[in-house]
Amino acid sequence: MLIFLLVSLLASTAGAICGIGGGVIIKPVLDLFHLAPVATISFLSGCTVLSMSCYSVGRAMLAGEKRVDLSTGTPLALGAAVGGLLGSQLFSAVKAMFADPDAVGSVQAVCLAVVTAGTLIYTVNKERVHTLEVRSKAVCLVIGLFLGCMSSFLGIGGGPINLVVLYFFFSMDTKTAAANSLYIILFGQLFSLFATLAADTVPPFRPLVLVLMVAGGIGGGMIGRVLNKRMDDRLVDRLFIALMAVIIAISIFNSIRYAS
Repeated sequence: MLIFLLVSLLASTAGAICGIGGGVIIKPVLDLFHLAPVATISFLSGCTVLSMSCYSVGRAMLAGEKRVDLSTGTPLALGAAVGGLLGSQLFSAVKAMFADPDAVGSVQAVCLAVVTAGTLIYTVNKERVHTLEVRSKAVCLVIGLFLGCMSSFLGIGGGPINLVVLYFFFSMDTKTAAANSLYIILFGQLFSLFATLAADTVPPFRPLVLVLMVAGGIGGGMIGRVLNKRMDDRLVDRLFIALMAVIIAISIFNSIRYAS
């Protein structure tokens, strides 16, 4: 039980600082310990990310912070909400293709390793990349759709891919991208949860574990919010890069273990 709480607390703290939600850490780490079936871990990870992003976004709005650009953030978030529904259906479809649940875990781990590696390469070289200034709401919806689908399928809530997209397509700085990423994650995870409940595909889980992880998510959101204000962009980037390297290593290990 303690592992679930600690993983969700630490991952959500890092997620709130960097804007990656925490699920990109929670999912591979819990897979590594093999504490629950793949579907259960994805569901618990999503609920934890939802609680953290709900607190972080709600607290920022109550404080009157203006980092979220609603003109682009809202279409992105709405697109992510629909994408979250599609991602949940995609996960169910892939799960139905394999008799062995571990095979689904292997697919997720490989996809996560590839996505994270691409994110790491971009982040290290982002100062040399010419970025865009997308303003079209229709394009924002499409981008959000892709983000929501990917995050829901992988069970990571949003993760690093959000930041790369916000850096490249919208020329956002690190902390602005983090705030907008959490806003997108909130919508995507909320609708993904609704889809899971409506389809009656909630996997078996221990209620106490869910309570502990949600508490860890909210606690991590509180701690991460405070730390984010005290850290400059360069330090946030360094933390993000370090996390990506660790996640890639864990994902590769998980993909090999699930496949064997």
